Amino acid sequence: MKRKIYYIAAATLFSMGLSSCNNLDTIPEDSYVTADQKEESVEMNPELASAGVVGISAVYPRVMSVYAEAHFDFGWPSLGLMLDSGTADLVSSNIGYNWYSTDVSDYSWGTNTAYVGSMSWYLGYKVIKAANDVIASIGAEPESAQLQLFAAQGYANRAYIYFTLAQLYQYTYVGHESLPCVPLITDLNSDEAALNGAPRATVQEVYDQILSDLNTAIDLLTKSGLPVTEIASTGSKRFVSLGTAYGLRARVNLVMNNWQAAADDAAKAIQTSGCTPLSIEEASRPGFWDSNDHECMWAIYIQETDRAVTSGIVNFPSMMGSFNSNGYWTVGATRRINKALYAAIGTNDARKGWWLSSSGSSNNLTSAEAKFLAKFSPEGYTQVKFGAYQNEIGTVTNANDYFLMRVEEMYLIQAEATAMAGNPSAGATMLENFIKTYRNPSYTVTASSKEEVQEECWLQRRIELWGEGLAYFDLLRLNKGLDRRGGGWESVWVYNVPAPLKPILIPNGEMQANKAIGDNNEAWAKPSPVDDI
Repeated sequence: MKRKIYYIAAATLFSMGLSSCNNLDTIPEDSYVTADQKEESVEMNPELASAGVVGISAVYPRVMSVYAEAHFDFGWPSLGLMLDSGTADLVSSNIGYNWYSTDVSDYSWGTNTAYVGSMSWYLGYKVIKAANDVIASIGAEPESAQLQLFAAQGYANRAYIYFTLAQLYQYTYVGHESLPCVPLITDLNSDEAALNGAPRATVQEVYDQILSDLNTAIDLLTKSGLPVTEIASTGSKRFVSLGTAYGLRARVNLVMNNWQAAADDAAKAIQTSGCTPLSIEEASRPGFWDSNDHECMWAIYIQETDRAVTSGIVNFPSMMGSFNSNGYWTVGATRRINKALYAAIGTNDARKGWWLSSSGSSNNLTSAEAKFLAKFSPEGYTQVKFGAYQNEIGTVTNANDYFLMRVEEMYLIQAEATAMAGNPSAGATMLENFIKTYRNPSYTVTASSKEEVQEECWLQRRIELWGEGLAYFDLLRLNKGLDRRGGGWESVWVYNVPAPLKPILIPNGEMQANKAIGDNNEAWAKPSPVDDI
């Protein structure tokens, strides 16, 4: 299949997402309102702010908002799949129906026109724009519980995007605090930035903003005391709860090597989220499509009427399916686990069945599911982790929710951070208890040093969170290279790239439009294949 991509280059970053007015910026007579008038309007009519909050969540799954006619552009879930495809763990085939072959699986991200760079930058700053609008409309110190809940959504989402961008556009935090990162656009400087551009803030400045926003979100959510169902009762996990905010801060502290703070935040996330891990029995079935599930803390909520769904094949299940009857996976573009990683999963581990064996079987499948799969002759190691919408085998409705955070991740953060904080035996015990209870009753941890426990936690993250958009960030924060040898990759994509992996480049359109931005990151060439093992 020959693909022709039409790139939508915005005149400036800010015209794409940072300078447009929302409906709170003008009054019917077309006169601009002041900040005080805007806040008063929201106080009198909270539905205005509620609409803005829902609008933030609506940005994440937008279809073809960066690339016209590109079937890989279905928003944030596609970015997660892109990043996972750039690791060693998510294997795919070099065929025309694989929309992630060029620029992604081949790891040719080191240019200022790379798909990953444009998707993360333009879509990310659109979310930031929506978050800034909500924060600006409500004001700095909302008094009502409802508006505190709404404002927290703006701060938490802004922090999440800046955290994502900071990790991609510069080396990881520790040791690189003074390097240029990304422009900081907030509710306070967005007008100035729209007129004159904005320079790259340092890594330290960006992380300071991230922590400030998360601290504010947590404070507001604590004061509010309202559940996120107050925003919308349907698909409520598209909004950030107190538990999710703690989970986000746990991620940030983990990257910053604030070990005890990361462990403490992960524990608070587990406690306050009300979420519980999948049991061994539950993990022994395909799933991860319904944000109502008890393990899901935060998700992109997909409705049957969304364009991603009505498009038929421009969505996550189309690319990462196994049980729906329409999509690119049905014509050979399957997603598979690294063979060496699969071999590392214990025989009694429920997660072993999240993928087909080399012979094409899985203990997690019903006879009906196995029979359906057999019609498409999938390769060994093909994923069967992600179930079909409504668990309907052969469905043509690809309306799966996309998980952004599960409570299981918090257990893994807590174990790693506890070990790295100076108590490796306690961290090892936490990890062993979690895996034994929820995944593999035969599991034991033999690691003893904090570094060994961290390495075992990374292995369990690679297994547990496979395909959920987090694997590439672990390579960055743990200073890992990209070693695809022995993983089942096609020979042209077998790489052994030493650490540290280099930052991606700011898109060319932004470099041209934003005159204050400064220098871009250094370009890097696509790796050369190496001999497989």
